[in-house]
Amino acid sequence: MAITAALVKELRDSTGAGMMDAKKALTETNGDMEAAIDWLRTKGLAKAAKKSGRTAAEGLVAVVVDGGKGVAVEVNAETDFVAKNAEFQDMVSRIAGAALNVSDIDALNAADLGGKTVAETLTDKIAKIGENMTLRRMASIEGDNVVTYVHNAAATGMGKIGVLVAMKGGDEALGKQVAMHIAAVNPAALSEADMDPAVVEKEKQIQMDIARESGKPEAVIEKMIEGRMKKFVAESTLLSQQFVVNPDLTVGAAAAQAGAEITGFVRLEVGEGIVVEKEDFAAEVAKAAQG
Repeated sequence: MAITAALVKELRDSTGAGMMDAKKALTETNGDMEAAIDWLRTKGLAKAAKKSGRTAAEGLVAVVVDGGKGVAVEVNAETDFVAKNAEFQDMVSRIAGAALNVSDIDALNAADLGGKTVAETLTDKIAKIGENMTLRRMASIEGDNVVTYVHNAAATGMGKIGVLVAMKGGDEALGKQVAMHIAAVNPAALSEADMDPAVVEKEKQIQMDIARESGKPEAVIEKMIEGRMKKFVAESTLLSQQFVVNPDLTVGAAAAQAGAEITGFVRLEVGEGIVVEKEDFAAEVAKAAQG
């Protein structure tokens, strides 16, 4: 695969690595961006492995709760201007309400929304507003007490990030604080038991490669890895993270102190993981000239 300047720039922007290091990483991994990030981490050359979690699409996430069930839905549009449109916001709100009665995205697309399906409603809105729109994701959670939080709210119950927290015990104030923590820190899972084994194994291999670069004996490396993986899990899981409201406590300890148990959470962020190709101004002009 050809290693282009654009590819090198993307890797540099994602990791903070130098130009030559980024180019070498891409060459060593045949242009595979994620593998190149891991290669840089192994060599100690990546300042930050941002990867592909940046927001690159517009729209809204809406959250709604009914009794012990909460749902979050993401509806995307092409521009932030549409996300501020009252008609679009009303549609997103109604879609979120319909999501309370279904179990997955396919059922939601087929759900009734005032005489038309959600999919048909989206098609009509696309024709009227003139922008492409998609119902991208939905997630639901159940618990004794479900609390919501919306970050960068555009209207009631919808914004750029939507969070749901399920708890046993506790109160609304605690749930809101935990939800705000989740919005800010973006934990990978509730606890170690809930983590994706593939993610844990990948991190372990990266840490082993980093440790071996130091030239230390295998027995020493094993102990190093054990400590590093404990730290990785603690930083990645909600219950083990330092609570942003009180860093002296973990989130799990803070909840227990308040007589509560956090049983689950959902976090959706608009455009998360979507990559939008960008053209330079000259390319845009050239395309416009060609009609």
